[in-house]
Amino acid sequence: MHRISFVGMGYVGLCTGVCFASKGYETILSNTDKVKVDSVSKGVSPFYEPNLEKMLREAVNKGYLKATLGREEAISRSNVTFITVGTPSKPDGGIDLRFVRSAAEEIGRALKRKGSYHLVVMKSTVIPGTTESVVKPLLERRSDKRCGIDFSLCVNPEFLREGSAIHDTFNPDRIIIGEHDKKSGDILEDLYLEFYGDKMPPIIRTNIPTAELVKYANNAFLATKISFINQIANICEKIPEVDVKTVAKGIGLDKRIGRLFLNAGLGYGGSCLPKDVKALIAFSTTLGYDPTFIKSVGEVNEAQPYKAVKLAKRTLGDLKGKRIAILGLAFKPNTDDIRESVSIKIIDKLLEGGANVVAYDPTAMNNTKKLLGNYIDYASSAIECIKGADCCIVATEWDEFKQVKPDDFAQYMKTPMVVDGRRIYNPEEYSRKVKFTAIGLGQ
Repeated sequence: MHRISFVGMGYVGLCTGVCFASKGYETILSNTDKVKVDSVSKGVSPFYEPNLEKMLREAVNKGYLKATLGREEAISRSNVTFITVGTPSKPDGGIDLRFVRSAAEEIGRALKRKGSYHLVVMKSTVIPGTTESVVKPLLERRSDKRCGIDFSLCVNPEFLREGSAIHDTFNPDRIIIGEHDKKSGDILEDLYLEFYGDKMPPIIRTNIPTAELVKYANNAFLATKISFINQIANICEKIPEVDVKTVAKGIGLDKRIGRLFLNAGLGYGGSCLPKDVKALIAFSTTLGYDPTFIKSVGEVNEAQPYKAVKLAKRTLGDLKGKRIAILGLAFKPNTDDIRESVSIKIIDKLLEGGANVVAYDPTAMNNTKKLLGNYIDYASSAIECIKGADCCIVATEWDEFKQVKPDDFAQYMKTPMVVDGRRIYNPEEYSRKVKFTAIGLGQ
């Protein structure tokens, strides 16, 4: 059985590592943050993801998973190392490779002192050409070894959804292997054959830059579907009695289109889609190509969150001094991640207009308090959040919020008005008791 290590203990590294450990693989997670290492070593996840902490605790207790500060131990005790460090955006939208460079140098230095053969796998999202022009030279220079002869190198993009990462790791649609050479690809494919057994998903083996581009193309297409249906939603609002949910269902049943990612709302957020769309645009520009279509996808998404504020103003007029309840702070349900969250953008706009904001989220309260501090009020439940409010904006589609009934809004709010930014309520039912408006709903 292969022995696995991860350089980087963020979302991808920890979730994937825990899944390997749960199947009995000796797994070492390496990170430069001592607080994170100590937390994971105790079986405590530094972020929320369904089922993650339970599996992490079991893996640590059984001795299959270890967290360490040193790259040396991680490399020396494994034969496959995944690079899972962050690739944040620069101000111009391009990716910042400082963590990738650092990881490659540290792995290279560890490989120099190792006698046995080793596979390095780039799992972080990087623009085409990065692995061959940045990672490979650093590995060779620091290790004094040659790629394809003394060690192997592959690109293996991840397609994990926050909130479903454990399920996605065990049930991927496909595995993409970008290989430096056949031996490199064979080793990685052997690992996955070992891991999945009879449930092995389809594998596509290709060259390294193609594998790098697959990830960006994948996320750009998903972002495109979201922005497309949101533009259709904006059109629907101009037509009496037209509902984008029915329009989406109608086109989604076309097998050429598909139903997934056709949920109109306030736009996409998180750590992947916004960053990757910007990076693809910036990369295309360096090639001398202007990706106008992909640019428009990002532009639609940038404007979409503020639809909620416009819908609130349509009924309330000036929002200055009004108490606005925000249900949902995470960028999507089943996570505590507020990166690029539409809720934060909405809150900033409301505060700018002089509104008083109170917010609630089942998991993202602490992260929001670190960001916004005392600029807004915080509630301990959905019902507490809407008490005395002049308007409620539903910004994240948590199941908990679906349990708030029309009578609850009518009873507890000062002005029972609801802006359904995620289309979780039945318009006909809720309109009987409250002033109800929603994304993509013709008035």
